[in-house]
Amino acid sequence: MTASAEPPPPAPPRWGLFKGALAVAAGAAALIPAELLLRQLRPDLPPYLPRQFHRLLLRGLGVDVRLHGVPARERGVLLVANHLSWADIPVLGSQLLGQFVAKAEVAQMGPVGWLAGLQQTIYVDRDRKRTTGAQRNAVADRLAAGANVILFPEGTTGDGVDVRPFNSSLFAAVDGVEDALVQPISLAYTRIRGMPITRRRLSEVVWLGDVGIGEHAGDFLRLGRVTAEILCHPAVHARDFPDRKALARHCQAAVAQGYAALMRGGEVVPAPRDAATAGRSDDVPN
Repeated sequence: MTASAEPPPPAPPRWGLFKGALAVAAGAAALIPAELLLRQLRPDLPPYLPRQFHRLLLRGLGVDVRLHGVPARERGVLLVANHLSWADIPVLGSQLLGQFVAKAEVAQMGPVGWLAGLQQTIYVDRDRKRTTGAQRNAVADRLAAGANVILFPEGTTGDGVDVRPFNSSLFAAVDGVEDALVQPISLAYTRIRGMPITRRRLSEVVWLGDVGIGEHAGDFLRLGRVTAEILCHPAVHARDFPDRKALARHCQAAVAQGYAALMRGGEVVPAPRDAATAGRSDDVPN
């Protein structure tokens, strides 16, 4: 896949973005009180309504999501995905029923932090190693209680060229969970207004953090329709791997292979069991 010499299509009209924002606000006004009421009546239930809110939010943002493969049907699954943007949260949240693991700073991000709390987000302080045990236990407790947990093992957003190595310490949460299942998930943004995203345009959808989230969100909205694709790989039992490092390598290789396949735009299939030797993460279009 090569970069097109033709100029990109004109940006969408601003009134379309305004209508999208109104739709999100209207949906939030209906869904959030319903979720709060349901939380009071049945605190044991997983947060179903945030998934509907994520779908509504994506409609306002102009993001179309394509799902490949099948999310694990079991309860208490650790879902591990690559991380590209703040938009990963609504994209994954619109298709996967689970609770995210996020940096502690997210809790202080105004409405974003409040909505994250509504989805029972697990906050971690990655700058304080002394709290690692407590963070691991928090995730393990959620898994043992039957909640699915969505984790970004890269620890930060990548540049979209490849998938970074996974931090094996973040897999420690499955150590004490009997029959723990881990499912690798590949996430890619593949099209802008129907045209394949090349390496030259990756920076338009990837958020590296040196740009304010508000500024990047505004630029993202002006892109027009964006296609995001999710590939669910087969879930594996943590007990089938000799240690956390081997489990992390398998998941990273599966996610990287799937990401490269999504970016190539060809046939997309879940990674095989021996994903660590089946593909490379640098096979991204130029």
